[in-house]
Amino acid sequence: MELDTLFTPEKIGNVQIKNRIVRSATHMRSTEKYGYVGDKLINIYEDLARGGTGLIISGFTAVDPGGTANPQQACLYDDSFIPGQKKLVEAVHEYAGVKIAIQIAHTGRLGYHPKYETVAPSPVYSKTTDITPRELKIDEIKEFVQKFIDTAKRAYECGYDMVQLHAAHGYFLSNFLSPYTNKRNDEYGGDTQKRARILIDIYNGLRDELGNNFPITIKLQTEDFIPNGLILEEGIEYAKILSAIGYDAIEPSGGGGDSLSGKTTYPSLNIKSSEEENYFLQHNKRIKPFLSNCKLIAMGGIKNPISAERIIKENIADFISLSRPLIYEPDLPNRWQKGDLSPAKCISCNGCYMTMMQGPVYCVTKKKREERMRK
Repeated sequence: MELDTLFTPEKIGNVQIKNRIVRSATHMRSTEKYGYVGDKLINIYEDLARGGTGLIISGFTAVDPGGTANPQQACLYDDSFIPGQKKLVEAVHEYAGVKIAIQIAHTGRLGYHPKYETVAPSPVYSKTTDITPRELKIDEIKEFVQKFIDTAKRAYECGYDMVQLHAAHGYFLSNFLSPYTNKRNDEYGGDTQKRARILIDIYNGLRDELGNNFPITIKLQTEDFIPNGLILEEGIEYAKILSAIGYDAIEPSGGGGDSLSGKTTYPSLNIKSSEEENYFLQHNKRIKPFLSNCKLIAMGGIKNPISAERIIKENIADFISLSRPLIYEPDLPNRWQKGDLSPAKCISCNGCYMTMMQGPVYCVTKKKREERMRK
């Protein structure tokens, strides 16, 4: 089978991507002290750019000092972080046609920062952190809206091609979307329209500040996989709302936080057979028909170039995103484009996720293989 669609260009907003392969945002825990970008992190993104990925989405970048999960999390909540971030963007742009987005986020009720209190839309106990967050007041929510806007403005100044809001996996923005974590009865809680209010406010603020030429995208929670949590039908409603107001791309996702003890698609499923690949495909099929000028980025266990090609060709999605396979093989897109259509070498063992607990993130399987070869 020829990959005659996977390696064709497509636009997100007014930004043209050279192929349909996206590096899904992945926290590599590889910044310098206090979240400043240095050569270690830049080298990781250079490898990805050299390897042929069309669009790289940088890992979780904090909009507030209290919204970081660890000291090696990238930050852009004030101007002191701009030089390192700008250097990263310039390094990626050295590779012809490669674009880079920044994912901006806050830990929300999953935060456990020693110097800052944990905050969320409602005081719902977290099994993950053993903390009950403090409920935010309306004026505080509006301050956080501005923090997201200000961080995106700095990203624009750094030269990023677009921004992605992280509204998934139990973090701050997804806390507003889920009825499990949002018990408010004011303008930021209640029905899906009100729970989406924070995403609408951030979008409108960014458009006011940066105009229409800077694409605004989102990683969107579409299902929690927990009792009384967000269900797919509500996730579809969010996709409709965000597409209608003008978001340029949606990357549907789900799970995280309290769902880690049960059924989950986050951090990643342990795929043991080809039948278990593409595990978010049905969500994408349900959501895609409701997106007008908004592109869909499909994530979730995509490892085979033939199935990736089919996902694009059958209009299930406009792009496919990978994370774990690119940790093992940052040059995977080039390999596929050159005609080697064997699946990704990643075995989905999730060993890389465990390295995130200490950092830096690396492929455990690849390292063991290299060690055996040296013996």
